[in-house]
Amino acid sequence: MLKVLVVEDEELIRRGIVLTTDWASLDCVVIAEASNGEEGLKIALEKKPDIIIADIRMPKMDGLEMLKELRDNESTACVIILTSYSSFEYARSALRLGVFDFVLKPFHDGELEDVIRRFRDDLAKKARTPEPEPEPMTAAQAGQSRNTKLAIDYITQHYSEPDISVSSIAGALDISEGHLSHLFKRETGQTILGYLTRQRIHAAQELLKTNNYKVYEVCEKVGYRDITYFSSTFKKVAGVSPTEYQSQVHQER
Repeated sequence: MLKVLVVEDEELIRRGIVLTTDWASLDCVVIAEASNGEEGLKIALEKKPDIIIADIRMPKMDGLEMLKELRDNESTACVIILTSYSSFEYARSALRLGVFDFVLKPFHDGELEDVIRRFRDDLAKKARTPEPEPEPMTAAQAGQSRNTKLAIDYITQHYSEPDISVSSIAGALDISEGHLSHLFKRETGQTILGYLTRQRIHAAQELLKTNNYKVYEVCEKVGYRDITYFSSTFKKVAGVSPTEYQSQVHQER
């Protein structure tokens, strides 16, 4: 079961979420409640929930401040923000911190459940994604064909763009996606997306070594929109989380 934390300063809304949502059907359980961001942060760091449902406007510490602290402490929880129309523009600034979705107040029956179901669907899709493969190579190491070398050069120059894809790479080279994918795999032993992932994580490692950036800033600089997915992918490739990697590197110096 997924563990849920509800952080909301209005008691009626908070209790309504806890008591009227059909958590069992979502394969979830509420492990704690909090009435402000400060309390929510403390509970989240201690209990490590999978899902955090939080209001954006709260006393002591608002939802965005809480979220920044969580991401800096390497929390990969799915965060669902509750917000009103008047706060929506403010809430959008949370996107770079890896908010999964927003639910506008007052929300209707089923809206929150729908968001949680989508998160579960995303988890299932990511679980089916193959793990990335070994270190990125330079164009000179790539094998024989010009197109493979050009594809690697393109990835090297554009990996930080969130929308880079097999389609955009193939389009830039003016060849078909299928032909490029087959050629790249045959000559490098890696898929294009696997290679792109390695390139991004390699770049992230270099940025983390400088100690000049927070994890969410590195996430943005190497082309990821979702810090939760970035952290998970980084750990698959590097064997440790971004925060652990940064700490290890600077302890060795």
